[in-house]
Amino acid sequence: MCGIVGYIGNRKAYPILIEGLRRLEYRGYDSAGIALLADNELEVYKQVGKVADLEVVVPDTEHRQTLGVAHTRWATHGEATTDNAHPHYSFSKDIAVVHNGIIENYMMIKRRLLDAGYKFRSETDTEVIVNLIESERKQGKVSLELAVNKALQQVHGAYALAVLSKSEPEKMIVARKGSPLAIGLGVENKEFFVASDAIPIVEYTQDLIYLNDNEVAVLERGKKVEVKDIYGKVKNYKIKHIDLDMNMVTKGEYEHFMLKEIFEQPNTIANTIFSHLSDNDDRIYFEGLEELKKQLSKARRIIIVACGTSWHSGLIGEYLIEELARVPVEVEYASEFRYRNPIVREDDIVLAISQSGETADTLAALRYSKEQGATTFAVCNVYGSSMARECDFTAYTYAGVEIGVASTKAFTAQVAVLTMLAIAMGVENNILDDNRAVALITELRHIPELVEKTLQTDKAIEKIAKEFLDVNSFLYLGRGINFPIALEGALKLKEISYIHAEGYPAAEMKHGPIAMIDESLPTLIVGTNEAFYEKIVSNAQEVKARKGTIVAVVNEGDTELAAMADYVLTVPKVDELLQPILVAIPLHLFSYHIAVMKGCNVDQPRNLAKSVTVE
Repeated sequence: MCGIVGYIGNRKAYPILIEGLRRLEYRGYDSAGIALLADNELEVYKQVGKVADLEVVVPDTEHRQTLGVAHTRWATHGEATTDNAHPHYSFSKDIAVVHNGIIENYMMIKRRLLDAGYKFRSETDTEVIVNLIESERKQGKVSLELAVNKALQQVHGAYALAVLSKSEPEKMIVARKGSPLAIGLGVENKEFFVASDAIPIVEYTQDLIYLNDNEVAVLERGKKVEVKDIYGKVKNYKIKHIDLDMNMVTKGEYEHFMLKEIFEQPNTIANTIFSHLSDNDDRIYFEGLEELKKQLSKARRIIIVACGTSWHSGLIGEYLIEELARVPVEVEYASEFRYRNPIVREDDIVLAISQSGETADTLAALRYSKEQGATTFAVCNVYGSSMARECDFTAYTYAGVEIGVASTKAFTAQVAVLTMLAIAMGVENNILDDNRAVALITELRHIPELVEKTLQTDKAIEKIAKEFLDVNSFLYLGRGINFPIALEGALKLKEISYIHAEGYPAAEMKHGPIAMIDESLPTLIVGTNEAFYEKIVSNAQEVKARKGTIVAVVNEGDTELAAMADYVLTVPKVDELLQPILVAIPLHLFSYHIAVMKGCNVDQPRNLAKSVTVE
């Protein structure tokens, strides 16, 4: 959950590294640091806080080097302090390391190193790695590459590493297991860029090598990349060319990335829908769908594994697939699934959902499922991600780069893909008749313009949000397919405004939450489902009877629930199965405006990071 960037070549490293850190700051923003190597001097500068705080402590004289690594941290082992910030020196200060991940057996190794006379300056697991590398190098009198290999054979856990040594000043060693790491190839392969993802280096190169687990690469100025496994066996690698618009990684005219990404949704949803929809007819397709169709037709059930916002999209997928294709679906928290010895059979399909394609718990759930012989299918937003490479099938969401930590456009793109998957499965399984399928696809084609229309209510939403700056808690209610949207709305409010919020199925309100309702606890009710409309109205009456304040999300033209509510958010009327995409828009904007008016950093909420690559 940290960000790594590195450079070796003929350019000045410092500007590349600092700008790279700014673009990676969404991955962690507790502290930042940089290591620069030149003239047999390995200098490390670190600072608590943002990248801007780091810039202040790096002297202008340190802008000459052409080799360096940098890191922005989300704290795991040890508080956010300068000592715990990366990069970390070895005991002799000959080696420096940056690390993303968690070393699970670090205490055992640390005790061994302490007994050997090593001293530690931090509380981190990362400092154990760099001292272990130094120990292996000295004991065996071996090269830096071999020392890294020997050290990594002993560690358990996840890592993306970049290693420098002033004893070998023309090299950088990088390695990966469980945490993403990309190598960018510069001019004539004579310079190399290293990063946790493509965002910080795409300005310089779009030709990337993505390391696989247990792979180590030697980057030496002016020489071809060498990739081996941690035992020294040479590995083949592919160079992937990516197309990434630099406008996607800047805020443009918007105050925050989150707001920009909310307003990008007419385009991102359109990109997702029309990338999987035939221009000539109403046929939905995914890459490799013909083979996937065979697997889907044989599936006893689909198990969806995901975390956070992606888990909410998975819940929506459950409603869609069971309604349209009549295939049993189970939605699991990936973090729980991987540890409870679940029953997975060969005729199951395990569908993993992740914005980054690198979520550690979701990857672990996938790998377990593959070991059990299940077919694996990923819905993710990042081409070339670990999940995309390891799954049998992948459907991309085409939402583009999402910088804001609280997911918005990636969520609606996931829901769009799951909607099309459910329709395609229903048709393939002869459950969904042609007229119903065509009607849904026709409405789906119009969703982007309806999202645009919904966004035009932004100012009205901002005005309503202003009324809730001082509340301590919020209850979100929804029924049917809108229950997951209630969960999603509550999560967004918690994530970025730090107001406690709880999403609940409206039918369960009388089984506990109603005890909390009074004039101090507002309730947001999603009331767009026609099938449950009368029941939702009854829920609203129960809230009003206890003097609760109601914010209602209703269809345009609604009269009954709108009249009962204190505040009303409206969305265009669409088929119930398509409502979650539209309802998400006002809920995300509502949370955004409350957070901004409370003075919160909506792009970088406290204690959170964008890509959860550790447990």
